[in-house]
Parts: sequence; structure tokens; C-alpha cells
Amino acid sequence: MKKIVLPVILLGSLSGVYGQSDSLKIENITEVIINHTKKYKNDNAFAVSKLNLKDIENPQVYNSIPKSILKDQVSTNFNNVISNATGITRLWESTSRGGDGAEYYTMRGFSTQSRLVNGMASFNNGGLDPANIENIDVIKGPSGTLYGGSLVSYGGLVNIQTKKPYDKLGGEINYILGSNALNRITLDVNTPVKNGLFLRLNSAYHTENSFQDAGFYKSFFIAPSLKFVASERLTFLVNSEFKSNETANAPMIFLSRYAPLSFNSMDVFDAGYEKSYTSNNLTTQNPTFNLQSQMIYKLSDKWTSQTQVAGSSSKATGYYQYLWDSSNGDEFTRFISKANSETLATGIQQNFIGDFTLGNMRNRLVVGLDYLNTKVINNDSEWRTFGTVSLKNQADTSPLTSQGADAALLDAKVIPATAETNIKSAYFSNVLNILPQLAAMVSLRIDQFSGKPTQWSTEEIESQATFSPKIGLVYQPILNKLSLFANYMNGFQYLTPQKVTDASSNNPSIKIFDPERANQWEVGAKANLIDNTLSLTASYYDIKVSNKIMADPANINNSIQGGEVFSKGFEISVVGNPVEGLNVIAGFSKNKSEQISGDEAYNGLRPEEAGPEMLINFWANYKIPHGILKNFVAGFGFNHASEHKTLNRTGIGTFTLPEYTVANAMIGYHPENYSISLKLDNIGNTRYYSGWSTVTPQRLRTLSLALGFNF
Repeated sequence: MKKIVLPVILLGSLSGVYGQSDSLKIENITEVIINHTKKYKNDNAFAVSKLNLKDIENPQVYNSIPKSILKDQVSTNFNNVISNATGITRLWESTSRGGDGAEYYTMRGFSTQSRLVNGMASFNNGGLDPANIENIDVIKGPSGTLYGGSLVSYGGLVNIQTKKPYDKLGGEINYILGSNALNRITLDVNTPVKNGLFLRLNSAYHTENSFQDAGFYKSFFIAPSLKFVASERLTFLVNSEFKSNETANAPMIFLSRYAPLSFNSMDVFDAGYEKSYTSNNLTTQNPTFNLQSQMIYKLSDKWTSQTQVAGSSSKATGYYQYLWDSSNGDEFTRFISKANSETLATGIQQNFIGDFTLGNMRNRLVVGLDYLNTKVINNDSEWRTFGTVSLKNQADTSPLTSQGADAALLDAKVIPATAETNIKSAYFSNVLNILPQLAAMVSLRIDQFSGKPTQWSTEEIESQATFSPKIGLVYQPILNKLSLFANYMNGFQYLTPQKVTDASSNNPSIKIFDPERANQWEVGAKANLIDNTLSLTASYYDIKVSNKIMADPANINNSIQGGEVFSKGFEISVVGNPVEGLNVIAGFSKNKSEQISGDEAYNGLRPEEAGPEMLINFWANYKIPHGILKNFVAGFGFNHASEHKTLNRTGIGTFTLPEYTVANAMIGYHPENYSISLKLDNIGNTRYYSGWSTVTPQRLRTLSLALGFNF
């Protein structure tokens, strides 16, 4: 019995502190979840700082995307949602492969993946389903102090806050149908069970074909959650998510990284824009499970204990394929493998949160301990060639069937391999109000990294330790209206040892690297305008990364370390509801990134992971509040990206993906108990591409009809 009770007691916490007053009152949990559903503006995002800080008090920059935007935009996938954050865009779609099959994004010049759910590690090899999203926090800069180096990027991190149970009977059912045979049904039901016990269930079933000649996505998602208010001081929360999906993905089209570029225009790719180079017989499955338990205990009026335990599993089985440039300006060789891998993560986190005075100065403090164990079990087969694709002739020599793939993989061996890492951390973050208008933040984290982090070695690596500090200042010339801020933040990444050989694939060895390290300086201003209905944030940042690892341009089988990369830029974000019925979210970012030292093949060039230099996002939604047209809704928005050097290396060449602007619009009727929405995405049927040394066509015009019923 004790073995069962202990994890449950440890499980429950983060949601209990959202939107709290100075004393961290538990009773405010429900208030935030319910009352903010129709507003884009979020003044208090606990997950960003793990403290009760208003946005205007926080020296760090972040964007919060609430679930109301998902409904307004008829969002059916994670990429649609996150495109509302300033300065972020997708590099890679989900590949469904093991280990890192989730979508890759770029932010402030560096690649990142979404690996945090409710502040805890959660890995996903397939696409994330938005059905259980309450809020997405996109936190800017190298946030190693509170989250460590294994889950964040130097440009920032993405943390998903899930829907939590509340104290009333209610729910919603939605059905969306649209282009490419889209069919999606979602269910959200909440009910009190008995005194202090509340249950919520979110679920989604989704089927959709690709806009290309082959490819599909099919998934089932269910997320039951439970909240138990044991007393005025003690609250438990259990959140679980299960997702099963099957996809037939178009293979990634890789430009050669090791031979002179043989393409000089987009013409040959445009000609095959709607070609998938796959079939619906070559599928990948990605079952994912995530369980989190949280506890919040109010120790006193000044102190709160917050505990979380989490575990996740993400699998990848089926066929994984990609196309590799043959360097003749036309053909790509297909490589295929039979995937069979699993990524496991277990995390424990304990925080003590204080809000008290030192003399006449308010002091907010979090002290925490963190443990994360990750394990990768790899039973993938060896790679085999599987035909050749000609872009000019649109010819494919492969028999694109499961039987054909099995024949190609007949002699491919499976060499079982595992990798395991352990990270033990301790941290604190303190905000002291020296004056009512002036506050200082001081934070520090220490991580100890150990384990066998490579699949190709049986040896444990020597334990490594890193320190990650953060300092911030906020001055409010007009209290709660205008703040000027500055921060210094540090981040790091432990690097997995790699199996390397010489250029002839001989003399194999294991190469161990020092952690990469990033330092950021940032200054800016935040303002609450128009009676606090509109928030504006503007900032300039400067990030420098040392010990950067990069591919050896002289040896495809080797990696080298020692590069230095800088990333500088400007961002401005606007969000709020300045007029009754009107909600707006918009952003502009300009980034300059360059490798300044390291291998000559990269020096002086913009890194490929940095993405476009300029990004613009805009969405406005207006619901008529009065009169004969009351409850009619209209929305319009667009995303713009400048050109992107998807391949950029001395001696290889530069291949540039063109700039693009994609506009979307929605009309609907949303009375209190039901809703009807019609959404048109990519109004101009624009052809555009994403990539990271790859060339990936993006979705063309789609039309969606959404029907919703609230109860």
C-alpha cells in the first residue's frame, strides 16, 4: 500500500498556484481557468518564473498563447497554434522517427523542440495534439536556471500547460471537417465527483490526408485528469495523456552537406510540389503516454510546498525514410530503416515557494530540487538504399509497398542499443523589491550529469557539473503600467558522445565533448496600455554560444567542437483586447546570427538552424458584442517570413528558400451554448517551404468548418 500512496502524495502542484495573490491561495485555481477563456492577455504566467510574478514585473520575455486562440483560429495542429508566438517558426515537420521525431522550431537563432508539459520533461516523436492545451508559454532566451540544459534551447523553450479540472459541471464537444479529408472530433467534459474531488476528460480523434499525392495522419488522444482538494491547505492533481497515431510521412529531402551544391533555383522543387515520394503503405506508429502527479501544500501564509512526479514513454515503430541529394542537380537516393525505439523519462521536482517581507521590501523566493532520468531503447534496423527519385522526370525506382521495403531490409541487422542519462539539480530564484518600483532577480542552478548517454558505448562517462546563473532588474517608472528591464541569462547543453571514424569509415572511436554554453544580455520595456487591456513588450537581446559542436566538413563521420556563434536581435509583441469584442495578438522579430569562430566552412555565415532573419505574426478576432449582429465573429491574420538559407557552407554553397506571406481568415457565429466557424487557411494558395538543410513543401489552401456545443 505504501508503494502506491507515496507517488500519489508527491503528485500535484503547478496548476494550484496560477493567478494567485501574494499568499498563494489555492481557491484561485478555478478562477483563472474559467474566467480567462475569452482573453488573449495573460498577466501572470507562473511557469515562466515559478513565482507569482506579473508580466510587467518579470525581467524575462515570454509569449503566452491561451486556448481561446485555438478556438478562434480553428486550430487542428500544434504548428498552427505556436505560430502566434513572436519570433518562432518551424524548421522540420514531425518525422515520427525515434528520439527526436517531434517538430523542430527555431527561436532567436537556435533550434528547439517542445519537451515540457507542466514544467516537466515529456518527449514526443509525433505531432502534439492541441486538445488538452490550456496555455502555451514560449519563454525566450537560454533558460537554463529553472529548467536545466537538457530540455531547452539557447533561443528559448516551449512549455505546455494542460487543462485542469474545475468545480462545476461543464464541457464542450466539437467537430471539424475540411479539405484533405479532414475529420476531427474533440470532447471536453468536467464534473464534480464528490466533495473536493473533480474529474476532467479531454479526448480527440483525428484523420486527415496530405495535400500531396500520398500521405495521411490518423490519431486518437485521451487525457483524463483528476483534482482532489483535501483541505484548505492541501491539493492533489493527477494528469495523464495517451496518444496513438499512425502516419505516412513524405520523406525529408536533404540537400548534400558534403558535396558542392548542384541546385541553383527552386524550379525543380516547385515542379514536384504536390509529390510526396511515398505511399500510404509505408507508415510509422507513435504511441505516447504521459503521467504527471502534483501536490501543493500551503505550509503557512508565507510558504508553499510544491511537488511533482512525472513519467513519459514515446515509441516509434514502422518505416522511416529520407531522400539524400545525389549531387547531380536532379536525383535523390532514398534510405530506409525499420524503426523500433522507445524514449522513457522520469522526473521528480520539489519546490518551496515563499512570499514574505524583509523589512519593508517584498521578497519572492523559490528553492528547488530536480531529478531527471532519460532512457533510449533503440532496436532500429540498419539503413538500406531503397530506390532513386528524379525531380526532373518525377520518376521513382522504388516499389513503394511494405513488401518492397521489407525486401530491401531483408539483410538489415538489428543491433540493440540503449542510452541512459541522470541529471540531479538544485536551484533558487529570488526577486527582491528594493523599492515598490525597483526589483532585482538573482537565480542560480547547479546540474550534475551522469550516465551512458550514447547508444554506441558500454562505458559510463565521467560525471559533469555545470552552473547556470540569471540576473535581472526591473524598474517601473509608472507602477503596473510601464517597466524597463534588463537580464543576463546563462544556458548550457550536455552533448551526447558520438561514435566517429576516419573519412574511410575505419578506426571507430567514441568522442566525448564538453558542454556547450550560452550567455544572453537583454534590455527592453513592457507596458500595460488602454486600461491594462493591451500589453506591449519590446526588447533587444545578444546571445553568444561557446564550445559549439558542428559537423566536420572534411569528414562525414566526424564532429568537431570549438565554434562560437552569436545571435542578436529585436522583438516586439502586442497582445490584448483593447476594444470590447476585439482580441489581438501580433509580433515582429529581426535576428542576426553568425558563426564567428571555429571551422572555416562555417565562419562568417548565418547558421542553418537560425531560420529566417525576419518573422511577423498577426491575428485579430472580433466578436460583435451588441445589436442585431451580436455574437457574429470575424478573424484575420497572417504570418510572414523572410528568405531562409537552408544550406549555407563555404565550399558547399548556399541554397535559399524564398520569403513568404501566408494569410488566414475566419467567420462564425458564437452564441453562449454553441458555435459555428468557417476557416480559410492560406487564402492565396501560396507555395512556400521550410527546411534545415532540407527542402519541405508546406500545406496549400484549406477550408475547415467547425461546429461546437457547450454544456
